[in-house]
Amino acid sequence: MKKSVALALSCGGARGYAHIGVIEVLEELGFEIKSIAGSSMGAVVGGIYAANKLNKYTEWVRTLKKLDVWRLLDLSFNKKAVFKGDKIINFLEELLGDCNIEDFEKDFTAVAVDIINQKEVWFKEGSLFTALRASSSIPGIFTPVYYHNKILADGGILNPLPIAPVLNANVDIVIAVNVNSDVNYQNENFKSNFTQEQLPENLSVIDIMMQSIITMQTKITQFHLATYSPDIIIEIPRTSCGLFDFHLANEMIELGKNVTYKVLKENLSL
Repeated sequence: MKKSVALALSCGGARGYAHIGVIEVLEELGFEIKSIAGSSMGAVVGGIYAANKLNKYTEWVRTLKKLDVWRLLDLSFNKKAVFKGDKIINFLEELLGDCNIEDFEKDFTAVAVDIINQKEVWFKEGSLFTALRASSSIPGIFTPVYYHNKILADGGILNPLPIAPVLNANVDIVIAVNVNSDVNYQNENFKSNFTQEQLPENLSVIDIMMQSIITMQTKITQFHLATYSPDIIIEIPRTSCGLFDFHLANEMIELGKNVTYKVLKENLSL
């Protein structure tokens, strides 16, 4: 009999491609993923998977080069953010087709943040791509989303690793995937794209802002993991790639697969 799984998928920009590798391994090993919650890139991968469109999305991201990524960014000419964030969402909607979350066979929750009232907003129904646009609106980078008289931004602001939305799922195992971990894998399956010593070099204003956000999110994630205690934690090193290295999908997917095999073997005696 298949073991059922609930997944909590963290934010983390391009490192979130590792979530694809995690899902691929779980499916390959016969687990049934019944419930998913995600913030930011975790919401993107989790939502597209819940909509049964992950294979098409994966085929596309595996082909992306640096120039392709830049072409998907739409400069914002106001003071709210560097990019609008609409172009990439519109492209994904055209590529995959929009759908309503409540129609999914799997339970899915995308987490965003109401920045005026300082509260989490859980999308469990309505347009998938409206939810993904809100959940992935990194402050200062992408413009926020105006939705039902709320101003919504990236879910990672308050909940970088949303475990709470899946705690009540009727499943055998709750797995949390943190792609912003300080863990380091010293083996042939992991090669860091940059070292801690290289991080301070040539930092831009955006780099400093993002590093500050990551520092905050790391502490919040530690609190959530201690509070909610998932059955299994899959940790991807935050040094594996930069937040905006979206041309490294192949590397991050393979890293996600390798780490998942390792962690499941250690925890479930596979």
